Amino acid sequence: MAGRPPPPVYEADTRGVKIRVQPRFLHDESRPASGQYVWQYTVEIENGSEQTWTLTTRHWEIVDSQGRRQIVDGEGVVGQQPRLEPGESFRYSSGAPLAAPSGMMGGNYTMVSENGEEFSARIPTFSLDSPYEQSRPS
Repeated sequence: MAGRPPPPVYEADTRGVKIRVQPRFLHDESRPASGQYVWQYTVEIENGSEQTWTLTTRHWEIVDSQGRRQIVDGEGVVGQQPRLEPGESFRYSSGAPLAAPSGMMGGNYTMVSENGEEFSARIPTFSLDSPYEQSRPS
């Protein structure tokens, strides 16, 4: 797509588990006249620690530019609970529909080791921007 800069990549590192997110506005899926705006986001989880971790649950907080907030909790991601040995990574894509032309998303994944140790890996907060967001007067 000529003329459009590549979408930004957001990154967070918690205890050696790096999470990178790259959101992309989906023009073909969105219907601005109907108040429907859709993004795809690709997540890469890389285990840079010395421990094997399994992603067991996800927690997302999504806030649109109108202040509407959604909380999404569930098991795993895209129907899986990926197990990452040291040096391994897992990549998936999913989508986020909003009723406003922009918003923010972030959250965490619960990671559990083979001996039952658990921690919360931060998903970086990322911006969902569309070309339909009107600039606000300063």
